[in-house]
Amino acid sequence: MEYLDLPAYKSASGMVKLPGSKSISNRVLLLSALASGTTEIRELLDSDDTQVMLESLSRLGVKWQRHGGSDNYRVEGIGGTFPVKQAELFLGNAGTAFRSLAAACALSGGDYVLRGVARMHERPIGDLVDALRQLGAHIDYLGNEGFPPLHIHPAQPGDTAEVSVNGNVSSQFLTGLLMAAPLLGRSVTIKVAGELISRPYIKITLGLMAKFGIKVEQQGWERFTVPAATYRSPGEIEVEGDASSASYFLAAGALGHGPVRVQGVGRNALQGDVQFAAALARMGAEIGMGPNWIEAQLPCSEKIRAVDMDCNHIPDAAMTLAVLALFADGPSTLRNIGSWRVKETDRIAAMAAELRKFGAEVEEGPDYLKIIPPHPSRLTPHVAVDTYDDHRMAMCFSLVSIGGVPVRINDPGCVNKTFPEYFNVLATITGQPAACKLV
Repeated sequence: MEYLDLPAYKSASGMVKLPGSKSISNRVLLLSALASGTTEIRELLDSDDTQVMLESLSRLGVKWQRHGGSDNYRVEGIGGTFPVKQAELFLGNAGTAFRSLAAACALSGGDYVLRGVARMHERPIGDLVDALRQLGAHIDYLGNEGFPPLHIHPAQPGDTAEVSVNGNVSSQFLTGLLMAAPLLGRSVTIKVAGELISRPYIKITLGLMAKFGIKVEQQGWERFTVPAATYRSPGEIEVEGDASSASYFLAAGALGHGPVRVQGVGRNALQGDVQFAAALARMGAEIGMGPNWIEAQLPCSEKIRAVDMDCNHIPDAAMTLAVLALFADGPSTLRNIGSWRVKETDRIAAMAAELRKFGAEVEEGPDYLKIIPPHPSRLTPHVAVDTYDDHRMAMCFSLVSIGGVPVRINDPGCVNKTFPEYFNVLATITGQPAACKLV
């Protein structure tokens, strides 16, 4: 489908069951593969990103099977390095899969080539490669220095006890190092140089490693010591709902006055993006939360409030705030979002370009966006939003329709990366009787 036209909706309410978290799904798949024992994974996300991970694990000698048409999988762990010592892997534009598999392959003693789509070859990986080389990895760039594709040769591990990795470009570099470090068979300390961005994603990594039997010693956000231990399967693990995806439906609950409830993620979540609910509350929404659910609505008398916010803790969900800012009562500024520059597209530039199409004034900085919305009556209808092959651009801008502005989403199929059924699910909470009387 080349485009999808969404009409102007006047309300949104209902309940949504979230798909599994992409961040957790790909981490769990890799940890299950490296562990001793068989792991039953429940509610794994079925998306392009997880499929490229599963296909790559198969090429590396890991056996897995899906239970019928369900989202439950069985992975037979290999208890160490990958048994297949020569393989070529294609990882699309899956950043977590590419970075974590690059680290694991680099320490597996084999000869591997890792490639992706054109955009993946524009996403930096030099900081991770530099750190892996400190551990004895032998990695060549097949294109531009510092970027994929990579040719990984058998490592020559030494006895290095401490390595350093930059933390200010992507937390996925540290995640890859942490998850691969046990393959060394000895303790190693990873030191983070500079400010570590997207810290909640490191919490996910550490929490899942602990579930697989490896407790990392943490000294602030600067030093992480991985013990000389091996992964052990927990037997069974359930993937919680995707907190980043929850942001779209919670935002719909605010724009459409709700209530909208998401199930699968709540106050007990591993994911830092659950903090989007607190950000939404700052914009005026009423939030309810249980152990496994979150609900949002906006009183009929209230408007979306403008905010000035540091978004380092919710880098993906913060994109949803940018679209909400179109409907706010004044200028909003989203800060500390520099990681957007190296995602599926340059999300700062892309978001600024698309917001301007609706009549907003947008100031774009190296790591911030300032959004000055037009009067609600002057928002441009029927805008054709370009999505840049970025799933989150498509899902974010679909919310404009909930605010009562018809919109066209170009290349809606890009949501297959993490949420193939997104637009069908969105339709289930729209078109309900208006919660507020229209005047």
